[in-house]
Amino acid sequence: MTTVGRIVLGLRLRDLRERAGCSYEEAARVLSVNAATVRRMEKAEVGLKPLFVEKLLETYGVGRPEIDAFLALVEESRRPGWWHRFRDVLPDWFGLYVSLEGAASVIRGYEPHCVPGLLQTGDYARALLRTGFPNASDEELARRVALRMERQSLLARPDPPHLWVVMDETVLRRPVGGPGVMRAQVDRLLEAMALPNVTLQVLPFEAGPHPGMFGPFQLFRFDIPELPDIVYTESLTGAVYLDERPDTAAYLEVLDRMGAQAVSVRHTEEFLGDIRKEF
Repeated sequence: MTTVGRIVLGLRLRDLRERAGCSYEEAARVLSVNAATVRRMEKAEVGLKPLFVEKLLETYGVGRPEIDAFLALVEESRRPGWWHRFRDVLPDWFGLYVSLEGAASVIRGYEPHCVPGLLQTGDYARALLRTGFPNASDEELARRVALRMERQSLLARPDPPHLWVVMDETVLRRPVGGPGVMRAQVDRLLEAMALPNVTLQVLPFEAGPHPGMFGPFQLFRFDIPELPDIVYTESLTGAVYLDERPDTAAYLEVLDRMGAQAVSVRHTEEFLGDIRKEF
């Protein structure tokens, strides 16, 4: 269990506290901390300390067998995920993204600038990252590319998520790394479209204005009952994760509307084939 595991445990702690009729302040007094610390535990903004968790569960009236089982999950959640091997090139705020990506059953998104990371070739990724990190050494750049390539393995695992992306035509028109790199990248997209768990649509220029013109975003959906939909958006120096239902519902509506405006899946394959001839 990884970062997503901590989120689930935090949500369970919140549910148990609310069922026990215990306020943040009452729970905080048990631990001799302030209420903000309890809130941060429930939101997975801090690691869960087994001693703190045990005291809270006892306060909430949870039985000993259930407490022991919960504590075992806490210990499991403290183990680092595979991406911790890349912590030298992975921003703290992006670690949660990789964890959500690996736990999701559905990943939907809109990409107005570049091919989604899960579908990039190594050469395309290298060209993008060289632009984004112009002062990076060759070794650092290779590490960043390796991280991106390893993330892609989730699409080939036995229980892969369904990846559904709407890409703006700009993505295919913007040359990255030269004609050879772009040809190989389009080939990669065509190969991905043959996978049963990948849906790719292109939003052509002729579609005109659309509701996603504010920028790229991803929506994660999970088979884990405790986890709500989570939307991810990022800026130059950080990211925002949204899980309140009104927010995620708004993004889902935008995705549906863009999907209706975009070229159909069947015609997207033809569109990609025509684009490839231009390189």
